[in-house]
Amino acid sequence: MSMPDDAAKPQDDLPLISLCIPVLNEYDNLDRLYERLDALGVTMRDRCRLEFVFSDNQSSDRTWEKLQELAAKDDRIRAIRFSKNVGFQRSILANYLHARGDAVMQLDADLQDPPEMLETFFELWREGYQVVYGLRRKRKESPLLNWFRRFGYWTINAISEHPIPPNVGDFRLLDRKVVNALAKFRTHNPYLRGMISGIGFRQTGVVYDRDARAAGESKFGMTRLIRLGVTAVFNHSTVPLRMATILGIAMIGVSVLGTIYFIVLRLMESDLPRGVASIHVLVLFGIGLQSLLLGMIGEYILRIYVMLRAEPLAIIDQTINIGEPDLKL
Repeated sequence: MSMPDDAAKPQDDLPLISLCIPVLNEYDNLDRLYERLDALGVTMRDRCRLEFVFSDNQSSDRTWEKLQELAAKDDRIRAIRFSKNVGFQRSILANYLHARGDAVMQLDADLQDPPEMLETFFELWREGYQVVYGLRRKRKESPLLNWFRRFGYWTINAISEHPIPPNVGDFRLLDRKVVNALAKFRTHNPYLRGMISGIGFRQTGVVYDRDARAAGESKFGMTRLIRLGVTAVFNHSTVPLRMATILGIAMIGVSVLGTIYFIVLRLMESDLPRGVASIHVLVLFGIGLQSLLLGMIGEYILRIYVMLRAEPLAIIDQTINIGEPDLKL
């Protein structure tokens, strides 16, 4: 999306960029984050307008009170608070749906991903890229967790219908067209990296070094990484489902080979115990047939389930500078 450089351009004619920030118990980071966001607004005031959209995933500390305090002195801050913890990915997507910008940039509150990279993302967006994502060159975490992440990306890409560039997280800028496309998906448990990778549009990455967390503890331990990986596999791959069909076909093949083997063995050695061959063949055939039928039924159930799944993405409890919330997903 190309915009002429014009320092004298009226503010209302500048593009609006929404910085979408999911938060969960991030009270200790919010003052630092706001200082950098405010400074970023000054730096980019001649190129774009900014709004800061927070989604509070039912924080148990004073995060919501801090957002109210900041919003009282800066009307660029808008926020929604969910009635319960809906999970990180749903929190991000709900945030996108409440952003008003011509483009939205997703940012974590812990300042591991520098807000100042909006300048680079913004220029690439003006060049026509509709998805600009951060590529993590290095990250300050344990070697075990680093290895586990690399293994997870390799596994997902090996079986997924929508390969994801390695070391890409949720630090990205999306054009409004992409946000509108995401709003059309009907999924209760989204995996945004896969969804964005799968819908196309012109995409590019920017390499950066991820910083250490400014304050507080990470909400993304090994267990949550595993859950996210499982969501990625089952949302963007039919391989697990088709494994039942493949296994069924394989077991039927084994039972046919077993039948031939026992017939030949019976012809060569007539003193085999009676019934051994038939029991083995029937058991193998039964397992294979059941797996085949379950696989076929599963293919249909998957399609019915995806169409009928219509739970709300999130329920909004409170808002700041948003008014009546509207979730259409």
